[in-house]
Amino acid sequence: MRPIDQYFLQLEEPARGCMQFLRGHILQLDSHLTEAWKYGMPMYCYNGKMCCYLWIHKKLKQPYIGIVEGSSVHHPDLLQEKRARMKILLLDPEKDLPMKKINSILKDMLALYK
Repeated sequence: MRPIDQYFLQLEEPARGCMQFLRGHILQLDSHLTEAWKYGMPMYCYNGKMCCYLWIHKKLKQPYIGIVEGSSVHHPDLLQEKRARMKILLLDPEKDLPMKKINSILKDMLALYK
């Protein structure tokens, strides 16, 4: 089994379901998006360039979408924290995902690579 598949399977519910949904959702957004295992995490690349990743926040224990060029994507719910370049969108796996917000952020992110 690939490390990326093991990563998703080792997550506990409800984070596992949330992250697996996001995995499929991101990949279906554009035919140029691919999934890779980089830096020990699931990374999504547009034409080979890293654009976002999925991870669990260490302190808050919540899943999030990390935007690699987050400093170029402006949305009030994206958090910079102590990152210089990247921003994250924290998600609550106990609630319905805010798909309108997620799609808006991912659309803005993809525009940087097209």
